[in-house]
Amino acid sequence: MFFDDFIKLILLSQSHNGWYTPEQVYFAIKSWAAALTEENITKWLSQYATEFAQDDKTEKNVALILAGNIPLVGFHDFLSVLVTGNKALIKTSSNDQHLLPFLAKYLIFADESLKDKITFVEGKLENFDIVIATGSNNTARYFEYYFKDKPSIIRKNRNSVAVLNGKETKEDLENLGEDIFRYFGLGCRNVSKIFVPKGYSFDAFFEAIFKYQDVIHYEKYANNYDYNKAVFLMSNFKLLDNGFLTIKEDPSYASPISSVFYEFYENIDELQTRLEADAEQIQCIVSNNLIKNSIPFGQTQNPQLWDYADNVDTITFLLTTK
Repeated sequence: MFFDDFIKLILLSQSHNGWYTPEQVYFAIKSWAAALTEENITKWLSQYATEFAQDDKTEKNVALILAGNIPLVGFHDFLSVLVTGNKALIKTSSNDQHLLPFLAKYLIFADESLKDKITFVEGKLENFDIVIATGSNNTARYFEYYFKDKPSIIRKNRNSVAVLNGKETKEDLENLGEDIFRYFGLGCRNVSKIFVPKGYSFDAFFEAIFKYQDVIHYEKYANNYDYNKAVFLMSNFKLLDNGFLTIKEDPSYASPISSVFYEFYENIDELQTRLEADAEQIQCIVSNNLIKNSIPFGQTQNPQLWDYADNVDTITFLLTTK
């Protein structure tokens, strides 16, 4: 009943959002399929036995204001509300209005008890107890003011970084390309900044990421590449460029689409300290165990169920908030 319609929706996604190519949407769905095994769900929820036992079982209405930068980016929040026995009042992003409602429709078909637990809201959000909202730094300020009287998780802009030491294999650097180019770099888990040792040569990096060259044939990405490169050149910034990615030395974490910033470091311990100090700006760190709690190259867009956005434990929040 649902399979063929889901295929059609995936193929139509790019007409709803130009960045949602079928390949990218399939990747998002495949990632969720890999995460949502019985073993993973059991492992994820078993750590909350105490919280589930202490929960007063009063159903809470949880307002979810979702982002739309990558396909199904709000699915984890949606799932968290349902598994904690609460009701989801969902305001989707205008950039991602179709995928989650379709999956919700299937869930309700599979379990009718969820029918009263899932509501998609088009107008003003009303009659809610808790808020989980995701947006930019600007919208976060609005959310914080508007929802100041409600318990909330308000997420802002974050970026991900990679730390190299020059000993990475070609496979490592190819996998780093996945962390950079997946979803065209639009996600908070995409690497937008690279830290390299003094004197580092980017030759091996450019050689390894050449396999991603076809990204430039995608019009929206190409337009961003041309525009951002022109802005950099007009500002007389020194660039390294391979025809589909520019890299620029810059202290910022947030680089524009089609560009990655880099920065040199001299001491890995000092860099560790800096990254810890800047933790609120960083979603995840990629390295070959150079930095504490970093993840392997190529895995930024395959988070586990227990890998929470902004390191805020959504399940604990939902179970302990009165």
